[in-house]
Amino acid sequence: MGSRQPDKFRFGAAFYAEYHAFDTLDEDMRLLAEAHCNTIRVGEGSWSHWEPEDGRFDLDWLEPVLDKAHEYGVEAIIGVPTFAIPLWLARACPEITLVDIHGRRSAYGSREEHSYTYPTFRYYSRRIIEAIVQRYRDHPAVIGWQLHNEPGLKIDYSPFVFEGFKDELRREYGNVEELNRQWGLVFWSHELTDWDDLWEPSGNDQPQYDITWRRYQAKLTDDMLREQRDWIRALCRDDQFITVNFALARPALDEAKSAQLLDVVSFDPYYQMQDGMLLDNPDSDYGAQTESEWKTTGPWGLSLNGDRIYALKQQPFDIAECNGGPIGGSADRFPGYDGQWRQAAWQFILRGAQMIEYWPWRQITTGAETFWGGIIPHDGKPGRVYHQIAELGAELESYGTTILGLHPDYDITILYSVQSRWAMECEPYQARNGFSDAHDARNPQAYEQLFRAFYQGAFLSGRQTRIVYDTQIIDDNGNLRYPAQQFVLHHPVLVAAGTYMISDKLTDWLKDYVQCGGHLIIGPETGIVDNLARAQSHTQPAGLQQLAGASYQETSSLLRNLPIRGCQGYDMRPQSAATVVAQHLEPISGEALCRYEHPFFGRFAAATTHQTGAGRVTVVGTIPNRELMTSIYDAVLAPASVWSDCCKGTAVTHTSAVNGNGERLHALFNWSWDCERVTLPSPCSPANGGEPVQEVMLRPWDVRILAEKPERATADDNKR
Repeated sequence: MGSRQPDKFRFGAAFYAEYHAFDTLDEDMRLLAEAHCNTIRVGEGSWSHWEPEDGRFDLDWLEPVLDKAHEYGVEAIIGVPTFAIPLWLARACPEITLVDIHGRRSAYGSREEHSYTYPTFRYYSRRIIEAIVQRYRDHPAVIGWQLHNEPGLKIDYSPFVFEGFKDELRREYGNVEELNRQWGLVFWSHELTDWDDLWEPSGNDQPQYDITWRRYQAKLTDDMLREQRDWIRALCRDDQFITVNFALARPALDEAKSAQLLDVVSFDPYYQMQDGMLLDNPDSDYGAQTESEWKTTGPWGLSLNGDRIYALKQQPFDIAECNGGPIGGSADRFPGYDGQWRQAAWQFILRGAQMIEYWPWRQITTGAETFWGGIIPHDGKPGRVYHQIAELGAELESYGTTILGLHPDYDITILYSVQSRWAMECEPYQARNGFSDAHDARNPQAYEQLFRAFYQGAFLSGRQTRIVYDTQIIDDNGNLRYPAQQFVLHHPVLVAAGTYMISDKLTDWLKDYVQCGGHLIIGPETGIVDNLARAQSHTQPAGLQQLAGASYQETSSLLRNLPIRGCQGYDMRPQSAATVVAQHLEPISGEALCRYEHPFFGRFAAATTHQTGAGRVTVVGTIPNRELMTSIYDAVLAPASVWSDCCKGTAVTHTSAVNGNGERLHALFNWSWDCERVTLPSPCSPANGGEPVQEVMLRPWDVRILAEKPERATADDNKR
């Protein structure tokens, strides 16, 4: 169903004619075409416009938009409008509104105020979705359909959801005695004698309950998306695709599972512009105040977002939204410097993006996102941002199919775990406010911050990364998806950092991976609990102490960073430091890479490495700062690529990918205000045509895209 391989790179914006009181349709389509835009997304935020009153549909307003788009060669993705319900529905059916953790029904006035599972919502959402699809499925401009926008925003504590949760537990455990045993409910007198004894999740402190509740919430989101997909698929054309615009790390979303429902994955990777895109940017380090759950900081953050979304299906992806101008609210306005839109686009493309759309086309003049910048600002006149986007559109068009079907290269593979993220939120290594309070410690960012430290180190050491989800190796039902002996052939270096929740089967798989010749790098907070968040009884790290040649029993929180010194034969960069936690890691048969400089902690290793048969295990016993993590990668891995070497000492980074024609493309980015000259390791040609060059000059905030000769590229395997 639907075309996963577009015939051109899709480029455009979210387009909302209905949000504006003035008619600029002819001008808008002309400007879109002149900016070399070929795709728009429409309709997803306007249920009240599609259906002003119960059963009274007004579906014709979109037709002039689609007709004019088709006239200008612009294609459209229609988003179904179920993430923002109309007031008439909320008023007629108040029971549809979601209940929060405090037992309060959501007040109307924002979005996502409703419960996905309530029968009334499902009835009305099906009715409006089917009406829209039947009306526009045959329009020649329509190439695809987007399900419920940015799903999983809120945890639903509605009474009927809680009752459904109890039913789910009955089916899974059979009786309360088994639940008592599996959850350890004798602790604090929580044992049940009847299913109705189960306390409501709003008052829960028990991690076994918490992780099960989070899985159930994600299941409800998937049930909603699956229904919408099936309703659309039954009606739409065979050549139209189905997608969802994900906002990553939403609390009621398991994006690794949800992605399997789709033809193509879309997401919205917002990022901090201006100085937020400097390569030498401490604001992108662990714990920086600019860190956010919904936007990234630093060039490595762009790369990370691309790798996260590529990993969902291990396929090229779409960007449904990104910075059309300054993002956020009226107090958060940082429009990009010249060149930064181009840099971000190329970073995403070289990590697998096959569509980039900005949000929005024309800046909204009313509502909650009035000051969220658009390509066309409030005065309605094309300005600096428009011209930046138009120049980029012309450039992308000049590459034709060269930039389609890109599969990113990688040197390191990092394991990502959605359920470890949930479990670590409940029992984090550091409270969100930065100090430890055992009874007020939830930290939704704990997993992401730890994961980012290991990703950032790879990026800054000049190594490219591929992300693999743990459920792509062993799924939630315990089924083996990717045997270790095959995995190691394509992923010889695997990082498991923050893989907090680990099953016995995954532990055994990691052992097999090392024994098959893989190099496993274990970070902190890995293998701490099982799939029910019960503490593991094996010796740390992760039950792999024999293969690791090192072990620890204790972990200490750190109130301040500890400086690190390299051990004999291993150099650490100046300012290398341990942050947040220090495991009391002791080498057994392995060797210490580095130690803490401290009168007590100095007896312990901060990192160890051990060759075992054909494989190797490296253990990192702290959350490393950027200097320490890059030093560890340099110490235990093969040298970074020659392309990375040619960028050393500059603010230039390199990324590469192989396209559908088997050509390897290289991108060089200058993340600074200084001009940079880079001598290439071998002559390459501009990817959109031209003579081979041996040296390139990069202006401030510049990008150069180069192509190897086809015979030098290897499209079948992207590890370098």
